Amino acid sequence: MAKKISPHAANTGISLEMDNKHDNTNGTQYIIQLTHKSRFKHNLRKLRHALLQDPVGTFGFLILLSIILMSTLGSIWFPLDEISNPDLILDSPSAEHFLGTDHLGRDIWAQVVSGGRELLVLAFLTASIAVLLGIFLGSFSALIGGKLDEILLFLADVWLTIPRFPLLVVLSGFFRLSSVVLAIILAILSWAGVYRTIRAEVLSLKNRDFVEAAFMLDMPLVYIIFYEIMPNIMGFIAANFTLLMRAAIYSQVGLVFLGLLPLDQNWGVMINIAWNQGVIYNPDSIWFLLAPTIAICLLILSLVWISRSLEEIFNPGLQK
Repeated sequence: MAKKISPHAANTGISLEMDNKHDNTNGTQYIIQLTHKSRFKHNLRKLRHALLQDPVGTFGFLILLSIILMSTLGSIWFPLDEISNPDLILDSPSAEHFLGTDHLGRDIWAQVVSGGRELLVLAFLTASIAVLLGIFLGSFSALIGGKLDEILLFLADVWLTIPRFPLLVVLSGFFRLSSVVLAIILAILSWAGVYRTIRAEVLSLKNRDFVEAAFMLDMPLVYIIFYEIMPNIMGFIAANFTLLMRAAIYSQVGLVFLGLLPLDQNWGVMINIAWNQGVIYNPDSIWFLLAPTIAICLLILSLVWISRSLEEIFNPGLQK
């Protein structure tokens, strides 16, 4: 005979079943959170290994850190000369001015110390804006797909054919480009390459178990992008960030050297003034041209070495 189930027992059973489902959902979310934390810690360990244990990455990181500290704190000990000294115009290196003086008799080393601040700020701002654009557009394009993906991919292909530096030269002839405006323009011109990289990486992660589990739990798309996908591609993002900084530095120095960008004091301005003053024909004051050039080369070299180490660590195909 079939046993009768009391309404209370039936309600209790339904309640227990709902509690079990709720517990399973909470358990799944907890597992996802633990997986996310473990992936984030794993990527941090990789990043630390790339910067501190790989010799190339370590050397590049130390050079970049030295340039940042010099540009931000160096002016405390080596302030810029505000007054010109006609008696020391284009003077050779000495105990008082160990890199010599410029065309106004001012210390060259003090200008080198302060000349990297503006370059670093512009490069960092450009790379940050371009990376954010690439993350949003690339992730949404890969996850949503359909017409949005086709349109953005077509726009990126067209965008990559635009010659950046000639366009910047033309724009600088019509508009006064400040550092912030130039950073925004450079970021807009650079989004397509980052977009394609992020899109390709997100497509490779789209069908992974942890991403599908997040979709099944009806997690918001922004949560999936920043908490499930981004921790797995932080290495590629960091590598692209350094490459974007390098490109921004090249563009700014090129425009300043051509006299198309009105900036107060940076290494590009020093090169422009030194070249116009004919320093290359004056051996006594050659450091007016060489010092900012070497500083720019060291900054670019440090970014290249850091990018190379990050790619070798986070890209299994490049690991030795």
